[in-house]
Amino acid sequence: MLVRPVGLLLSLSTARSSLGFTSSRSIIFRRSAPSSSSALRMTAATPSQNGDAAGVATATATTAKATNSKSAMPTPPIPRREEDRYVLAGKLAPTDVGYADSKGKPLVRQSDSSTETLLDPPIKVPDPYGWMRDEDRSVPEVLDHLRAENAYTEQLTSHLDGLRTDLYEEMLAGIKETDHTVPTPQGDYLYYTRTFEGKSYKSFCRAPLPSSSSSSSSWIEQAKSWDGTKESPILPGEVAYLDVNELADGKSYCSTGQVRTSPTSNLLAYTVDFTGDEVCGLYVKDINSGAVVDHDDKLECYGAVQWGADDGTVFYLKMDEQKRPYQLYRRTIGSDAPDELLYQEDDELYWVGLSKSFDDKYIFVSSRSKETAEVHFLDLTDPNAALQCVAKRRKKVLYSVRHRAGYWYITSNVEGTPNMRLMVSAAVPNSEDQWTDMVDQNGNVMFNGGYERSISGMTSFASHSVATGREGGLPQVWIISYGSTDTLDVDGFVQLKFDEDAYDVGLGSNLNCAADSVVIAYDSLVTPLSYISVPLKSPTDLAARTVLKEQEVPGYDRTKYGCERTTVRSRDGSTDIPVSIVYRSDVMAKVKSGEPQPTHLYGYGSYGACMEASFRGTRRTLLDRGMIYVIAHVRGGGEMGRQWYEEPNGAKYLCKKNTFNDFVDVANWLVDDRKFTSPEQLSCEGRSAGGLLIGQSINEASELFKVALLGVPFVDVVCTMIDASIPLTVVEWEEWGNPNEEKYHQYMMEYSPINNIKEGAKYPSCLLTGGLHDPRVQYWEPAKHAAELRYKSSTESGPTCIKIDMTAGHFSASDRYKYLKELAFDYAFVLDQLGIAKEETNE
Repeated sequence: MLVRPVGLLLSLSTARSSLGFTSSRSIIFRRSAPSSSSALRMTAATPSQNGDAAGVATATATTAKATNSKSAMPTPPIPRREEDRYVLAGKLAPTDVGYADSKGKPLVRQSDSSTETLLDPPIKVPDPYGWMRDEDRSVPEVLDHLRAENAYTEQLTSHLDGLRTDLYEEMLAGIKETDHTVPTPQGDYLYYTRTFEGKSYKSFCRAPLPSSSSSSSSWIEQAKSWDGTKESPILPGEVAYLDVNELADGKSYCSTGQVRTSPTSNLLAYTVDFTGDEVCGLYVKDINSGAVVDHDDKLECYGAVQWGADDGTVFYLKMDEQKRPYQLYRRTIGSDAPDELLYQEDDELYWVGLSKSFDDKYIFVSSRSKETAEVHFLDLTDPNAALQCVAKRRKKVLYSVRHRAGYWYITSNVEGTPNMRLMVSAAVPNSEDQWTDMVDQNGNVMFNGGYERSISGMTSFASHSVATGREGGLPQVWIISYGSTDTLDVDGFVQLKFDEDAYDVGLGSNLNCAADSVVIAYDSLVTPLSYISVPLKSPTDLAARTVLKEQEVPGYDRTKYGCERTTVRSRDGSTDIPVSIVYRSDVMAKVKSGEPQPTHLYGYGSYGACMEASFRGTRRTLLDRGMIYVIAHVRGGGEMGRQWYEEPNGAKYLCKKNTFNDFVDVANWLVDDRKFTSPEQLSCEGRSAGGLLIGQSINEASELFKVALLGVPFVDVVCTMIDASIPLTVVEWEEWGNPNEEKYHQYMMEYSPINNIKEGAKYPSCLLTGGLHDPRVQYWEPAKHAAELRYKSSTESGPTCIKIDMTAGHFSASDRYKYLKELAFDYAFVLDQLGIAKEETNE
């Protein structure tokens, strides 16, 4: 998402790309969005700023006492409960608690476009740990409690230091620390990034592009012949034009947003977040001198930035108090004049996005909710141009726009198609009446929005277009060729084919609109990532393809592993849930002989986001210890098209429970039908909106799992979605529903994890993680959930631990080495609770 995803694509490839190799494919999901203002959920008994010192002292003292006794198990912190504390859902009067935020501004209870009835009178939703919410991250009681939780978790797992070290060293040994991405031509240069052994962040580099008389194979071969040392350049004339290690010096967190070279290639515009709250600063740097030539310390912006027609102008987005990007500004480099506001979106359901056409002719600014879109364009070839609308917003009509050869290429669900259609029109304003389906050389509609084939993206080169989407539950790539560079007449439409039954494929880095080839990225559960150049004129000619770079995975022997793709019939009797499985072949042999094995089940299931069957080198630390790794492609994702996500048969709004039911059905199948494992050997994991999945799945079937990982989990669904002051809330009323409304309130109460913890039930061991500065899933959600879980569950339950990173946000550590250590921490917890690899602990 949760990925409250919302199409956010800051450079959040930390978990994958900055570990040593770099994927140019960024995937971001879950509750993805802004931070918060301060609307308190309180009763009259509001704690003072100093907090309940006695309560914190008691928890800390208890933990400390356990530390001094090697034989005693540490006791978790026991936060105070306020049984009379609540949040009001529904229509409020000015005298009601929660009517206004801390500044006295009345809070929105529903969107302006909603026709649903608000609850009246309002309903109280219990919130006994609501005091943990601290918008400023400064209340001593709250911070002391989080530190006590971290201390408890560390004490309870201290015997795992040796195992964590082993896992970390294995993960580190499985990556190439000094490495580079595929060089990509743009203008007069080849662009790529490098990582260096011992350095936590990447460096952005470029080298002169050889003259046009030279074959492209020359620089490809030069890059392949690099000697692997950090001292040697990847290509002759290499220059590091942005070293993120230097930006991060002295910072506990550092994540670049977008990094863009100017039209002349002399300047660099980039955004960077130093806290993890996804609020960025904007910098413009002279590449030749290295000097920052434009920066305003007071300017806070979203991560997106684009250049105008020349080196004198950049465009960027500002956010409102809920960290929602809503304003587009034009900034003149080096000018004292105020930045020019070009566009503002006042409807809080909509997020504003910023992009540029591949041919550099247009700036696009999109306003997009979960169900409706509107796009404006600015003609960069006309200095006097003003923003104009491609097509006015129409309720429940989504669309995206690309440009090529004087035409708009539009993907849209107009007329209510279950998936997106591919349509074209002249590149003019207010073009909606001109949209027509795009047809192939035989007159057949290429993407009609039906159930079988879906399109999710399109990149238009001068002579060809490359479409990405899904068919048969797997990602696909199609090449569209045209009669000439100035026509939309199609003379070829082919789909790329791959040998493996399950895989992940998408576009790599492509920066040159006039290129005669496209770079794709391909991997699978057992095949490391490869970047392949596919000639646009002969895309099906396998001999003409060039492998630009293959991910090196030291010590990996593919022959030892196997994978499969299968389906599980859901409890409704009519839905087949795709499942991807990867394992060591010798472990699967034990299963086939009737011996159940430890199994890890992963899921997400929200926002229409797809969990692909991709390669993860870090996964080997589990596989090599005898675990089977399973991905359940549950409803709520987009693996089978948008119908897998949307009502009536997907998992949105009033059919959200399908997500949890599917996950539990897959778990039962693993135990009862395939007999891979047993409940004592089954662990599960989900992150963000996937944490919601895990939280409710263990409520529904606590006896089915031994251990659960809930990463930055969206578990306080109803209380969060009631309160419009919390980032993402208003935007996501079109995802989950609005619990202030009669239509949705009870249904959401029935699956909100924190509201459905079973009294006296035996729960699996749980590790919940969070980031203090997370604007998408606030830190207090896992903190409150852990407290509620301990309070209600049986004493026979496994331990509930929480680990809050006090320096990070939603996407964990920005430092690649710290990220691996955190992953090792999580995996060590799982292995320990499953009773695996005990010889590696410190016992």
